[in-house]
Amino acid sequence: MLIGVLSDTHFPKAYFPDRVLRFFEEKKVKYIIHAGDITEKQLLDLLESVAPVIAVKGNADRIDLPEEETLKVQGKLILVLHGHNFLSLDTQNLTYKALEEDADILIFGHTHRPYYNKITAMGKEVVLLNPGSPTLPRMSEPTVAILNVGRDIDVTFHVVWKI
Repeated sequence: MLIGVLSDTHFPKAYFPDRVLRFFEEKKVKYIIHAGDITEKQLLDLLESVAPVIAVKGNADRIDLPEEETLKVQGKLILVLHGHNFLSLDTQNLTYKALEEDADILIFGHTHRPYYNKITAMGKEVVLLNPGSPTLPRMSEPTVAILNVGRDIDVTFHVVWKI
């Protein structure tokens, strides 16, 4: 199952490119996960026109959203949070958080930089995924991610446009 993943859009402060919506439509994603710093509900409505949306509150959000959300897909538990409560890319604490929640995949944002790693800890493999930002990247290209959940878990990053 293909899932579109994005974070840190800061809409409407930052322009949200239509090509992100078209890309998710072309990939025929079954869900879209937004890991926070959305800033305006209007963006969630746009994303919802493509696929059901799971979204969490980021540190810049004033809209009513949960701090954390979970989704079970193909027998895998996905935990979504923004990540501003963790040190930037503190993979040890993020891994422990995933283990505490028995999550197979932890999706986070906040850094505006893409990150993907499979980590084995305490006998369990945990996937950490940050899709980066399609609108306000930091030291990276503007990106979104496609999470492919099946027997295996695979992630590909899509560069929204070249800087």
